[in-house]
Amino acid sequence: MAMVCLTDFEEYAKEHLSKATWDYYAAGADECCTRDDNLLAYKRIRLRPRILRDVSVSDTRTTVQGTEISFPVGIAPTAFHCLAWHEGEVATARATEALNTCYITSTYSTCSVEEIVAAAPNGYRWFQLYVYRDRKLSEQIVHRVEALGYKALVLTVDVPYTGKRRNDIRNQFKLPPHLKVKNFDGVLQETEEYGIPANTLDPSISWKDVYWLQSITRLPIIIKGILTKEDAELAVEHGVQGIIVSNHGGRQLDGGPASIDALSEIVDTVQGRIEVYLDGGIRTGSDVLKALALGAKCVFIGRPAVWGLAYKGEEGVREVLQILNDEFRLSMALSGCRNVAEINRNLIQFSKL
Repeated sequence: MAMVCLTDFEEYAKEHLSKATWDYYAAGADECCTRDDNLLAYKRIRLRPRILRDVSVSDTRTTVQGTEISFPVGIAPTAFHCLAWHEGEVATARATEALNTCYITSTYSTCSVEEIVAAAPNGYRWFQLYVYRDRKLSEQIVHRVEALGYKALVLTVDVPYTGKRRNDIRNQFKLPPHLKVKNFDGVLQETEEYGIPANTLDPSISWKDVYWLQSITRLPIIIKGILTKEDAELAVEHGVQGIIVSNHGGRQLDGGPASIDALSEIVDTVQGRIEVYLDGGIRTGSDVLKALALGAKCVFIGRPAVWGLAYKGEEGVREVLQILNDEFRLSMALSGCRNVAEINRNLIQFSKL
């Protein structure tokens, strides 16, 4: 079967993964309003295409944190890739390296950071981090990834507690015994919630922990999980290098905004002082175009990467990225943009839905 769009991969994954695994990846919090709105919000945004602009040559390249990538779509941090494909994150890393874009490795990988680097030595990678009650755990992993050549830390800030994901509770979701959270193998013993001990995450995390993180690393710090202009301003004031506008795929607070709807106020507040990225709900190349037109420097995909893995491992993730790249290039051209520098807010018309 020819895979034409990201929905084809979603349907394949739903058919071929176990129910508990599918439910884990698909889960949103509570009634899943925010999860679903992440997708619906793009459909409320209309484009204002310009014509007769000579789009015979197009260039999708951009930079993130000063590094060139082939197009403005990276892989967001999602946990437990070995649930979808036996090679797990190693396959994801190879695919991202092949397409020359950014892969944010999850703390909760089922391959170790060392295995990921060995599999894709030339890949451009950031590392997603949680702050643990035991700060030494966080500190050790920071030093490991810094030594391995990861280029930035992505601090997830929207999980003082895990959101209530109903199907995971019904399924009593746990990592199967043959899989481990590899980065903490031998460090964390009993597994209780999502393959890690319950109460490992620190709900007391605050802005002072950003200063703490800056004191132990020289890597750029990007904060993931900001949805308001107030927190965007605080992020700039605390000297971080980037923001990922994100609601955790709708898996944390249900009833918050779609990430694309939160983007404009954050971009307007930041005013170019640091880079702003986005994840949540990207399914087509025109979604990517809309996010860039509203001021995102780059977007990241979570669930679609997992669907690609479920379909055909590394090759599947490559296909997902290639389809998005091709669709983005086409949407750009049909809107009259020859390169990413020509994409701006004049492209956007908010519909009256």
